[in-house]
Amino acid sequence: MRQKLKKWVGTREFYQRMMIIAVPIMIQNGITNFVNMLDNIMVGRIGTNQMSGVAIINQLLFVFNLCIFGGISGAGIFTAQFFGKGDQEGIRYSFRFKLLTCLAVSLAGYFVLIRFRDPLILRYLHDAGESGNAEATRLYAREYLQVMYLHLLPFALTQAYAGTLRECNETMLPMKAGLAAVLINLCLNYILIYGKFGAPALGVTGAAIATIVSRFAELAIVVFYAHTHTDRFPFMKGLYRSMRIPAALVRSMLIKGTPLLVNEALWSMGQTILVQNYAMRGLEVIAALNISSTISNLFNIVFISLGNAVAIIIGQELGAHKEDVKEDAFRLTFFAVAVCFVVGAALLLTARIFPEVYNTEEEVKRIATGLICVSAVCMPLNAFNNASYFILRSGGNTFITFLFDAVFTWVVMVPLSYVLTHYTGMPIIPLFLLCQLTELLKCFLGFAMVQKGIWINDVTTT
Repeated sequence: MRQKLKKWVGTREFYQRMMIIAVPIMIQNGITNFVNMLDNIMVGRIGTNQMSGVAIINQLLFVFNLCIFGGISGAGIFTAQFFGKGDQEGIRYSFRFKLLTCLAVSLAGYFVLIRFRDPLILRYLHDAGESGNAEATRLYAREYLQVMYLHLLPFALTQAYAGTLRECNETMLPMKAGLAAVLINLCLNYILIYGKFGAPALGVTGAAIATIVSRFAELAIVVFYAHTHTDRFPFMKGLYRSMRIPAALVRSMLIKGTPLLVNEALWSMGQTILVQNYAMRGLEVIAALNISSTISNLFNIVFISLGNAVAIIIGQELGAHKEDVKEDAFRLTFFAVAVCFVVGAALLLTARIFPEVYNTEEEVKRIATGLICVSAVCMPLNAFNNASYFILRSGGNTFITFLFDAVFTWVVMVPLSYVLTHYTGMPIIPLFLLCQLTELLKCFLGFAMVQKGIWINDVTTT
């Protein structure tokens, strides 16, 4: 019994190491999501149409954000393992690869959003019901996107810098930069959305401007500090002297990274298709999903941050050839799930409170409360699958993660949501619950693959 318990529970020092990495990420993500929530509430207090228009554009930007994450994640596997070896030149090469990837993905993002703006927006607009006007929502979405085009490149570059620093155990700088950015965003939201201190009341345009300014501020802080402290970050020396990357390493990073980019692109597009399917129930569902996802994301930062810590720790241990890396993987997973049982319970108990602060219809509030409760119940499942994903990814098994994540979404969740929304009259809350409970199947798959140990691999020597 003690041996079985030892497999799942680590030492105090083990958890201290994990929390040193996870807590700053958690704080940064928590502050960001808290301000996003306030931003969402500020726009939501103008009206349901404005809130729904912003929510639609944020769904589209979500796809871009995940493509950036996927594009640099492959190189991030190498960064963590190079750091475990103490190879600064290797870190420099993987960082350059990230920068080039960010530029390419950003250019693709600009093209898609400019060329296909209206068709993408219209996919979310069906019968408006009693809780919104489809044409007004479309116009507010276009107004918001007109400014948010500028979001793409600074966001991408910030992720490249912040991700590399975290993979090298520097989590405080991205946290401080994120804190400064969200404070700027919050202050400018108040001034520009409502027209305070003599400024014009710009509504959704003001919210977009505030976001853009905060993104550039965050990028400036991270870049300036990283390049002026090369004693702490030796890989920054000569970073831009050339963009040379050994061809063999480029091939390896492309082989490992391309499935991650495709995975994040397809997974995020799958999530937007899910929202589009749910939107068949009316605009009140879009508004409710916006409220519930904003609140749930504030709590989800716990398992997301723990997942990031899992990727960093396991990646470094694989680079250092630590013998009990599989046991550490199970301990990290167990800890993430246990924490999320507590966090999910807290979200469930407070689910009724959050929708009441929005200036929207009672039906929207009722649906939002139900969706929040579903997210709370499913949080431990999401924590397990998130940890499994990052464990599999840390050893370079990116094709397996592609099957585990994106393929599962498109083969199971998207068809299920389509059938339920188009061929049944099932209400949105039980429909949403059924789709989310498919995560149970992923839990069994994730456990089997982690247990098999197919992810235990040092990619820097292949």
